[in-house]
Amino acid sequence: MTVIVTGGAGYIGAHVVRLLNQAGQKVVVVDDLSTGDAARIGGAPLVAMDIAEPGASDRLAQVLGDYGATSVIHFAARKQVGESVQRPTWYFAQNVGGMTNLLDAMERTRTDRLVFSSSAAVYGQPDVGIVQEKNPTVPINPYGQTKLACEWLSADAAVSWGLRVVALRYFNVAGAGAPDLGDPAALNLVPMVLERLAAGRPPAIFGQDYPTPDGTCVRDYIHVQDLARAHIDSIAYLDREDRPYQSFNVGTGVGSSVKEVIEEIGRVSGLDVTPEIMPRRLGDPAELVGDPARITNVLGWSAKYGLSQIIESAWEAWQAGPNRIEMQ
Repeated sequence: MTVIVTGGAGYIGAHVVRLLNQAGQKVVVVDDLSTGDAARIGGAPLVAMDIAEPGASDRLAQVLGDYGATSVIHFAARKQVGESVQRPTWYFAQNVGGMTNLLDAMERTRTDRLVFSSSAAVYGQPDVGIVQEKNPTVPINPYGQTKLACEWLSADAAVSWGLRVVALRYFNVAGAGAPDLGDPAALNLVPMVLERLAAGRPPAIFGQDYPTPDGTCVRDYIHVQDLARAHIDSIAYLDREDRPYQSFNVGTGVGSSVKEVIEEIGRVSGLDVTPEIMPRRLGDPAELVGDPARITNVLGWSAKYGLSQIIESAWEAWQAGPNRIEMQ
């Protein structure tokens, strides 16, 4: 049994690869290394390629066949909301095009198990405080639209040729499972704040006039190690004959505001985190918190870590990296 992990050298993917390696599972990483780091995947074989490029389907089919792949965990995608608003056609070409190539290769090689790294962005701006999987999927930015389109494609493949698929709709991921696996790119709130602090700049809050308790966006923050476990559990789920659902929220059910997260970073680091208030970013919903009841009931998964542990692990990993903040 071999698991192919696309985007496995990236932040979340590397955590999954490490768990698979620790479990003695054969794993192969497919990654274009645009944001990933080959040093993070241990001894796993690496196939360096962009799965969205022309001809990628043929090469993916060869990789699946050569390594005797039995399942795929698919992370490889672009994931910046603001960038997707500015470059929507490119986002569809990258994210949906990559999924199309992958599904074609899987069908040709009869690799019939897929864990898809989706996103809570598929819900858009829900009119409820806690989102369930049954709530409408009405994404409000191209990034979320591409994730939903990929869910549609994989569901169609399930009907067409028997693909076993589960989409994990996760919320804001942060923290580190080990000091050497910190988030390397300042694309999410916690590393964005730490990057600015390392540069001697104040944290930025994009909008403080949202309809939330303190005016800043509220999100469900999940520890990356918890999320990695959910992907591993999902592989086992695909082995079941009774698979009642094709999507699961992966979250804590608890929301934290941008202001609260920044204040927690200040508590853990001891740094001054007085923020700079910036204009709102396009495509940001005010509140997005997930109900994890389905994944808990069906897979037995639940989050082990809260916001404090998330920030503590993120700080430890940041201080172990090249941009360590020297304390006064």
